[in-house]
Amino acid sequence: MPRNNELNKILLIGSGPIVIGQGCEFDYSGVQACKALREEGYEVVLVNSNPATIMTDPEFADRTYVEPIT
Repeated sequence: MPRNNELNKILLIGSGPIVIGQGCEFDYSGVQACKALREEGYEVVLVNSNPATIMTDPEFADRTYVEPIT
């Protein structure tokens, strides 16, 4: 998909709380999405309700919010 120059900021919503032993694939895919979008020049804003995920590391998104999503 070609880059849309009308967009400069993208909101990425994390998978939230998971069961222990499950969900690492959601975390991995979210991190890969953050990395790919930043490489394309987009500003990535991440919202995730799970603070114990690698996605909330400051290196992956330009802004990170750890808030309950209801």
